[in-house]
Amino acid sequence: MWGLLRGLAPVGRWVLLGVVLCAVAGCSGLPVRNQEQHNQDAPSQSSAVSEVEAFTLQVRSPNEEVAAYLEKHLELQRFRTLPELQEREWLRLLAAVPEDARELLATLGYFAPTIAVERTLAPHADAQALPQITLTVEPGAATQIAQVQIDFVGAVAQAEPASPQIAQIRQSWNLAPGQLFTQAAWDGAKALGLRSLQARHYPAARIAHSHALIDADQHRADLSVRYDSGPAYRFGTLQLHGQQRYDPEGARRIARLPMGASYDQAQLLEAQQRLASSGYYDTVFLRLDTDTATPEAAPVVAQVREAQLQKWVFGLGVSTDSGARLRIDHTHNRLPGLGWRAVSKLSLDQQTKLLATQWMDLPNEQGWRWFGGGQVQREVTGSYQVNSARLQAGQRRDSERIDRSNYLQYDYAHAQGTAAPPSSTALSANHSWTGRYFDSTTAPAAGYGLAWELGVGMTLHPQRDPFVRLLGRWLAFVPSQAVTLPSGRSRQSRWALRAEGGAVLAREGASLPVTQLFLTGGDTTVRGYGYHQIGARTVLHQLYGGRYLAVTSVEWQRPIVLNGQFSDWESTLFADAGAVGDTPRAMRLRTSVGAGVRWRSPVGPLQADVAYGVQDQSVRLHLRLGFSF
Repeated sequence: MWGLLRGLAPVGRWVLLGVVLCAVAGCSGLPVRNQEQHNQDAPSQSSAVSEVEAFTLQVRSPNEEVAAYLEKHLELQRFRTLPELQEREWLRLLAAVPEDARELLATLGYFAPTIAVERTLAPHADAQALPQITLTVEPGAATQIAQVQIDFVGAVAQAEPASPQIAQIRQSWNLAPGQLFTQAAWDGAKALGLRSLQARHYPAARIAHSHALIDADQHRADLSVRYDSGPAYRFGTLQLHGQQRYDPEGARRIARLPMGASYDQAQLLEAQQRLASSGYYDTVFLRLDTDTATPEAAPVVAQVREAQLQKWVFGLGVSTDSGARLRIDHTHNRLPGLGWRAVSKLSLDQQTKLLATQWMDLPNEQGWRWFGGGQVQREVTGSYQVNSARLQAGQRRDSERIDRSNYLQYDYAHAQGTAAPPSSTALSANHSWTGRYFDSTTAPAAGYGLAWELGVGMTLHPQRDPFVRLLGRWLAFVPSQAVTLPSGRSRQSRWALRAEGGAVLAREGASLPVTQLFLTGGDTTVRGYGYHQIGARTVLHQLYGGRYLAVTSVEWQRPIVLNGQFSDWESTLFADAGAVGDTPRAMRLRTSVGAGVRWRSPVGPLQADVAYGVQDQSVRLHLRLGFSF
């Protein structure tokens, strides 16, 4: 560089040196800005422009709802932050306002409005004032629906006798003559009818034709819609895409799609849910192939993403029954050499320490699957610490509403504490049956569930005695009076009724494992009492499991209205009662009353209850998430 400078004239040397220094260090005399500063300054300039308003807008109307709707949706609002509008642009915008307002009012059912637009310029003396645009609207009379015509073509129209779907769509149509017409309600009614048609038999249904004939002078609307159902579809074979690791035939047995049955969207979603909850797949999406040339046997396409072969899950929790909880779950979806699925868990809380595993085969053609499992547990049972072990082996079948199982069970129990019962073992053959007839599996509002268990067995230690164990449960949701809003919308209140009873029949001196006996109390049984704090009593007032159990509950659930609208919350009032004893005469009833709230979360109801235990004269808070039966 210095050699180059020495070869130049003196003046040229200083000029070249100055250029180099400016290029390297920046020169204050030149209009140069680096890219970083430009990027930093640009947003501030943009935000400064966006904060400047070009005018103010006021909508005047005797109907406040109309005024608010127009003020929010008028096209003019887009230009409110453009302060450099020319007079020609002003004239064009103002001329378009009445037509834009008429189109918006038409969607609300007002087809003969009176509209006036006025612009008031700001005085020259006030530099801060903005032009004022005033839109005065008299919406006129609202349009009422005069008649509705609903027609059907396609396979649904050829059904003999008359299709119940047609009758259902017409009966549930929510735009009856005499109601006010709005575009949103008209679009919603058409879409609801189409979804109802597509939900069963006719997934390719479409709206062939629709029109709303408006008489602006008479303020009436004549509505007409024609649905084309297309052909009726039936379920064909299940085709899996993305299946690599697990048995495709096992997936078909888990899905349990009824081949040959008429298409039902609910059944398709239930099959999808069964696959998704099986543990073999992370994501599952099922759809009917409506492009097939054979709708009488339409393939069902399942796009799946398989779960990992093994999975660990670590969880922390807390409950009012058992305090803080640590849980570790391990799943192996295909045991080497056996191919079964194994689910093992470790659970630790203040009341219970549990280590358990269950192995399960894929279902056969009839839906039955073999299973086996075992667990070791240490828990507080009444006044005693009980160490127990259990082994099970048998078959089970889970269907859409009914679960059944037949199994052999071995029980061992050793209690520790003052006057604790002796260690004992037993072997029993058991059958269980559970039926769920609720309108929802996660947050039911109607329906009922019924379950019962029967076990016949023999104690093995310290002596042999036969015994029979019976247990039954029932839960029902009964709709009650409706809560109606001023808008006409309504939602049902309901009664939740629950009952449970059990008995172990054996000779008086038989030494039964305490895990076969009954205790109650807690979040899901008799609120107002601690977990398993209702049981039989010894002469020393020690609490232990009894041979007889009775529990009942009555709960009233009512929707909560906030700001004039239904919310996702409900209020409850309830009364619970339960008793446990070694004989029916020895059972002492424990009762409670209380109140609470329910929040309908995406994973089920979140329940918070405050209960007063009448006999214990204590108040307890009970928290629970989700619904199960």
